[in-house]
Order: sequence, then structure tokens, then C-alpha cells
Amino acid sequence: MDLYEVVRTRRSVRAYKSDPIDDETLNRVLEAVRIAPSGSNRQPWRFVLVKDEKLKRRLAAACNKQAFVAEAPLVVVACGFKIPIDRGDYMGDMGMLVDVSIAFTHLILAARAEGLGTCWIGAFDNDQVKKLLKIPEDVNVVAVSPLGYPKQGFGNPGARRQMNEIVSVDKF
Repeated sequence: MDLYEVVRTRRSVRAYKSDPIDDETLNRVLEAVRIAPSGSNRQPWRFVLVKDEKLKRRLAAACNKQAFVAEAPLVVVACGFKIPIDRGDYMGDMGMLVDVSIAFTHLILAARAEGLGTCWIGAFDNDQVKKLLKIPEDVNVVAVSPLGYPKQGFGNPGARRQMNEIVSVDKF
């Protein structure tokens, strides 16, 4: 599947088969995360793979009780280390949000290329997830996603704005 097909067909999946993900497939997806670009190549991330059924259910509860999160064979939790230098001016030490988001995007696009579904979860209790997964105090959760084979395919995209509504040249 070429890149543009991946981008065109990636959707948020909210129903998963229990089929396991083989190690080769998972490793290709994780390699896409590993090689993702980051500012000054700092790679301020750690990705936690949650496979334990009980822990997945507790994690889903910490994600605003979105039970479907626990359906997938694993859940990916993207964590970011605060960047001690102010490279983004107003972003301060939370500039890592950009870097982790880039790596997480690599994950969701690589997953789609492998026929796997994801759903970028931004609604979660950071402190609760950190406690569940024993994440250090100075590290924050940036995103969570189930990872698995979709029960019902990838569906159709929702409505998107026209190009002239999202792109301008030389001025806003």
C-alpha cells in the first residue's frame, strides 16, 4: 500500500478483533516509531505496550471509560520526557508534545499500512495512567491508542473542509 493510500484510508477504529499481532508486524510498526524525527534528534519518548487483559481494562477506564480501548490485543501508551531547553518559545519544556506526536503519527500510519487499526485517544487521566503503568513523575502521557485488527474495516472518512479553507499563501 503506498503512502497516499495509507493516509487516505486511515481511520479511528473503535471495534477490534481479538486476533494477536505477530511479532514481525509489530516490530515493523515499532520501527516506524523508532526512526521518527524529533527536534535535535532528542527522541524524548518511551512507548509502553500494554498486553495484560486486566491492565488494559483499567487503562480503558482511565481513558474516560472508553471500553473499546481494551478490546484490541494491545494498547500503546506514548509518553514524553520534558525537554529542559526552551526550543519552542511559548511551549517551554512541553515542546516534547510535538516530537511525541510525530512519532505517534508514524505509529498510526505504519499500523494502517499493516492492516492494523488505531484510535488516537487524547481523553485520559494522566495521573491515573501514570500510576497504572508506573510511569516516572517527570514523564507525561501524550497519547493512548488501541492497536489491533478492525472488526469492521476502516470505514469512510468524515466530511473534510475544502483546501481553500485550510491552506493560504503568503498570509493567513
